[in-house]
Amino acid sequence: MLLSWNAMCRFFRLAGHIQLMPVLESGEELLVGGQAVIEGVMMRAPHSYCVAVRRPDGSVVEQQAPIQRPSERRRIFKYPVLRGLGTLGQAMSLGMKALRFSANAQLEADAAEPGAKPVQISNSMIALQVAFSILFFLFLYKLVPLVLVTQLKAHFTALENSILFNLADGVVRMAIFLVFLTTLSRMKEIHRVFEYHGAEHKVVFNFESRRPVDVATARTFSTLHPRCGTSFLLVVMVISMVIYALVPFQSFALRLASRIVLLPLIAGLSYEVIRFAARRQGSLWAWMVRPGLWLQRITTQPPSDEQLAISIHALKGAMDLEKAQNGELVIA
Repeated sequence: MLLSWNAMCRFFRLAGHIQLMPVLESGEELLVGGQAVIEGVMMRAPHSYCVAVRRPDGSVVEQQAPIQRPSERRRIFKYPVLRGLGTLGQAMSLGMKALRFSANAQLEADAAEPGAKPVQISNSMIALQVAFSILFFLFLYKLVPLVLVTQLKAHFTALENSILFNLADGVVRMAIFLVFLTTLSRMKEIHRVFEYHGAEHKVVFNFESRRPVDVATARTFSTLHPRCGTSFLLVVMVISMVIYALVPFQSFALRLASRIVLLPLIAGLSYEVIRFAARRQGSLWAWMVRPGLWLQRITTQPPSDEQLAISIHALKGAMDLEKAQNGELVIA
């Protein structure tokens, strides 16, 4: 059965949001962090999360629930590299729940109009979205750079060198990422998400400052936060260039396969690098987060007071649930 035009538009809009999830998500399992969603924000503490979304009529709906740290559910996630995979896996899972909740909140508001049919994002639609997003990611960031650099190698013999080949591959990948991100930022709906992203960062800064969390105080903080997922993605791209240079394969097929197979290892190693640098807060940390802060000038935008209020609503919801569980509130 063919999808209607509106259904196709919803599908690709949601796919765009899923592609941006690693950029918008921030925080690790011991810290307070969050993620911008459609007309709202998800905030999480070590053992709880809350999503707050503003509907078109101005009303606010929320969803909150307790969570466990990955290292508390499975002992294996206490070990280096694997703990990064557990934390990132949970972040993506929570991010998908929050994104689905926010999308359904907007669809419910649309369905309230006379003559409209109720529409919800089903489990099968989410599964299809995730599959499409993964394939799109592999195509755009693994296949396309490899094809382009392989073609360039026919004209530049220096690219026969494995280190130079993978360096060029990494540069092309970063360029594609920047172009893709800049293009998405010009869309009105995505620009709104980036405003909520800015609101989330300001409110997290406000919380970390130990000052009263309110709109007036949050407004004074920066939208550029060093723990943003944007910094993590850039570290992933740098680490991947190093790892790929160590892989001895020369054929196109084996190079492509290795880029897919090594993704979990690269993600886990990148998490450890970020974690190591963050715990020292010296020149290494400053050097690593600076490119991410530059890029956040695209992925975060100045929020309105209403958007700050939504972010504060989500934070208070997560904090209230955390306190009810006698949870540990950690200031970064």
